[in-house]
Amino acid sequence: MNMNIHFAPLQGFTTYIYRNTHNIVFNNISKYYSPFVRLENNTFKNKDIKDIGPTNNTDISFTPQIIAGTPDEAKTLIDMLISKGYRNIDINMGCPFPLITKKCKGAGILTYPDKVKAILDILDNFEEISFSLKIRSGMNESSECMQLADIINESRIDYVTMHPRTGIQQYKGLADRTVYKDFADRCSKPMIYNGDIKTIDDIKSIEDITPNTKGVMIGRGLLENPALAMEYNEGKQMETGRKVRLLQEFHSLLFNQYSSILQGDSQILSHLQPIWEYLYPEMEKKHRKKIVKCTKISNYLRAVEEALK
Repeated sequence: MNMNIHFAPLQGFTTYIYRNTHNIVFNNISKYYSPFVRLENNTFKNKDIKDIGPTNNTDISFTPQIIAGTPDEAKTLIDMLISKGYRNIDINMGCPFPLITKKCKGAGILTYPDKVKAILDILDNFEEISFSLKIRSGMNESSECMQLADIINESRIDYVTMHPRTGIQQYKGLADRTVYKDFADRCSKPMIYNGDIKTIDDIKSIEDITPNTKGVMIGRGLLENPALAMEYNEGKQMETGRKVRLLQEFHSLLFNQYSSILQGDSQILSHLQPIWEYLYPEMEKKHRKKIVKCTKISNYLRAVEEALK
């Protein structure tokens, strides 16, 4: 059984321009997600609204993601997305970063089953909307997810993505597939596995982990190797020359798109240089160092050209 492959959202990386460009060059993604949309001082951030704008996400299979700590907050976010025409929404209860979790959002809410239930209960008010859920194994203990299984089973959630690390782990240590399997065996919803997926073999190792596992969500693995889903569906690792040509095309399109909406070397580079934190880990360190230190676009483009020969 071939796994559906979902592209995990990462703040500062997977913008609508990045998502659309990835789809043009590499494709093979079952679903893209926005980085989570949130309320700050009871208002929406303009950049979030632009990122999830329907006209910016028409050519991909796309689901906007929200993060909330209360039912009222969730309702406000859902209403906004409905007003923009969306009928499928992902709810983030997995973000591990302290600025989020200390507000009882993301993974921070997983310690409180009553708060989780309160948010999931309001989904009954939106019968026309399909909802999915992203969780971790817990905030402090990996057993916390087990006390949420029945709550999730009784909810209107269509499928659950689990990253089997705790919030306090963030991205340290290994994702615990035993915890994932135990939860998936108890969960009646279709499951998507997330965590430490970097290779074709990593994806294949998830195929038979539980009968209700229908796919994988990949974040850093796709940022490092945007061709990973293509390789999996083609059944083999991509030849280096072809991969480099696709990376050249990918970067060229990204550069052209960002250049068309941003002004000045600094603004454009602030959107392009961060991708090299992950992209093409096989690159020599001297090339990566040169790319990220450039302050002029002309020097940056020469550095990228040298790196992708």
